[in-house]
Amino acid sequence: MHKNKKINILSHILVWLVLFSMPYLLSYGQEQEINRIIAHFWIPLLFYACIFYINYFIFIDRFLFPKKTTQFILINVVIIAFFIFLKEQIEVTFFEELNKKRPDTAEGNGPPFKMFVYIQMLSYMAPLLFSIAIKTTKRWVKTENERKEAINFKLKSELQHLHYQLQPHFFFNSLNNIYAMVDISPDRAKTSIHSLSKLMRYMLYETNVESIPLSKEIDFMKKYIDLMKLRVSDKTIVTYNFPTEETGVSIAPLLFISLIENAFKHGVSASKPSIIDITMTCHEKTVLFTIENDNFPKKTDDKSGSGIGISNIEKRLELLYPNKNDFKTFVKDDRFVAHLEIQTH
Repeated sequence: MHKNKKINILSHILVWLVLFSMPYLLSYGQEQEINRIIAHFWIPLLFYACIFYINYFIFIDRFLFPKKTTQFILINVVIIAFFIFLKEQIEVTFFEELNKKRPDTAEGNGPPFKMFVYIQMLSYMAPLLFSIAIKTTKRWVKTENERKEAINFKLKSELQHLHYQLQPHFFFNSLNNIYAMVDISPDRAKTSIHSLSKLMRYMLYETNVESIPLSKEIDFMKKYIDLMKLRVSDKTIVTYNFPTEETGVSIAPLLFISLIENAFKHGVSASKPSIIDITMTCHEKTVLFTIENDNFPKKTDDKSGSGIGISNIEKRLELLYPNKNDFKTFVKDDRFVAHLEIQTH
């Protein structure tokens, strides 16, 4: 911020130095009268600078932006008229020789007095309009940056909310699964609790970032799948295929876990054989995740789980990867299929 302010001040100084040196640059190699340069160039430029900065720092903020346009115009007309009068008085008082050389407008040798005043008014309007243009642009840029900042803050808040929503949902479902094992197999329940503690540590301390290496997310999913396999019977076959080599891809954390939860919740039967098949591939920064399971939908009165998994994924994808994701779910041959494609670049 301090650096930008310095650059801004230096740019203003540079512009005015260029403007003040213009008479020399334009009349290079010709006879130069210092009095004429002072009277006709430097004094008007000084007044132009006054009009520019008075409006830039005071009048535009105080009158123009609050929509006090009439006051703004009247004040500037008075100031410009005062500077035109002051310029004439300075020329008459301090530059008498130049004043004698000027064509006498009364005798018809020069432009009419009204035309002279009109041209002077127009010349003083230039710095006024320039200050309005710069100030308006600066205000628009500031407003646009604030708007973008507000949008980003809102997106981050929504993502944080969805992230916190996912954690208790995951924990609740996992505890339900472990609870089902306590009476059947206490040893496996103990192992599951130990595994769950590791998974929760990962969710609490390693996922509060925008993106993580895909390899970490794969390791987390494998541990979760192994945890869930402890509670299913031998009639359930779970297969998974993840990239084995480092992909160099980073991705938003916890995007796939709800789909795996969903498969174990709705794709496993206590009495019938069931198959869960999970596949992930990664090609040129595009991650393709597909999960298939037998379709054993829960009854409407079954309250095991909050049912927020799929909607949570859809909202997060919309916020994190707009126009860069393809998510669809469907039932084919009595098997539920979830297909998610994400372009991470």
